[in-house]
Amino acid sequence: MNSPENIQEEIKDIENEKSEETSEEENGNFKWYAVRIISGHENKVKAYLDNEIRNENLGDKINNVLIPLEKVFEVKGGKRKIKLKNFLPGYILIEADLDDKIRDFISKTPSIINMVGSKSVKGKRLDPLPLRSAEVKRIKSILNDEADEKKLDVFLNVGDPVKVTSGPFNNFSGNILEVNLEKLKVKVMVSIFGRKTPIELELGQIEKEK
Repeated sequence: MNSPENIQEEIKDIENEKSEETSEEENGNFKWYAVRIISGHENKVKAYLDNEIRNENLGDKINNVLIPLEKVFEVKGGKRKIKLKNFLPGYILIEADLDDKIRDFISKTPSIINMVGSKSVKGKRLDPLPLRSAEVKRIKSILNDEADEKKLDVFLNVGDPVKVTSGPFNNFSGNILEVNLEKLKVKVMVSIFGRKTPIELELGQIEKEK
């Protein structure tokens, strides 16, 4: 089943109605829409929609309800772990064959604010703007399991105090001299036998000191 997403700049472009020509998805009349919701309610909204789609037999009109998640590395406790992170908080994505009934169903869902691009002008309700095919393509690449696995959810800056948690310099403390996210390495200045010495470490070998 297809999967999507949106970069916040592009969502703002849509909301500002820098309207570009939209292309239809290969999947018949189904198109992807960005839906604004109360931030922090993403899981709650998805669970509600999935349940109601089943109960109301709307599976032939709504193909997918998606929370835009991406894989990132998290460096915590000196260990590097993979986690899923919502890269578009405050939005969910819905693939639907949109008509008035489906639009009303989505709009009346608790915690949903509106569908991106939909508003009233002089009493006339405008249809929501579907995501462009180029946007959907970028979304798929972000959601793809083979997406860039060097993306890190770690906040390290030059000068930050860190502690070494593994390897020959275990329990040494020092300050970051350089951060190389491409190679997942850092240079840390530590004191060895009373002399300041720079050492290169893997991100998974350090933790930030408080």
